[in-house]
Amino acid sequence: MNIRFTVSSLLLVFFLSANGYAKEVAGVNVPEQITLDNATLELNGAGIRTKFFFDIYIGALYLPQKTKEAATAINMDGPKRVLMHFLYKKVEKEKIIEGWNDSFESNHTREQLKALKTKLDAFNKLFVTVKRGDRIALDYLPETGTRVRINDQIKGNIPGKTFYSALLRVWLGDDPADSGLKKAMLGK
Repeated sequence: MNIRFTVSSLLLVFFLSANGYAKEVAGVNVPEQITLDNATLELNGAGIRTKFFFDIYIGALYLPQKTKEAATAINMDGPKRVLMHFLYKKVEKEKIIEGWNDSFESNHTREQLKALKTKLDAFNKLFVTVKRGDRIALDYLPETGTRVRINDQIKGNIPGKTFYSALLRVWLGDDPADSGLKKAMLGK
């Protein structure tokens, strides 16, 4: 009976992994599907954000339907999520904010940045220092806008779809924070 249980367990694990219920990235299971705002979202892609040869976080993009096109992902209607699972031992709040500011600046015109400034400032105030294993979920909810959740605690919301589209350009824009992560999030 013990042998049957073991064989059955192995077959179940094989069946679940063969059918895509979870993807492993850097030893972390990334679900192939999530439910957000009563909608099922598909894992579009996931990869690792690196900086100076250090693995900083796993970035996973969830969409209502898969796409390999950045513009399609950015402009797609419906709920969306970017999940960041931190691998690095500690990332200070100031470094996170600096990263957002640099990436917004790299992927938007001066006019766009000026229009986004108030919302970007409010967004930056929602962050804290994170450590290995911490998770940040950046959700787009059509009725709410951008919701920031850190380790399952809602930190706040930024209203409107425009801000979330701008936020996705951090990873999917013409000058992404990490081109390898962009490809991975687009399933390429």
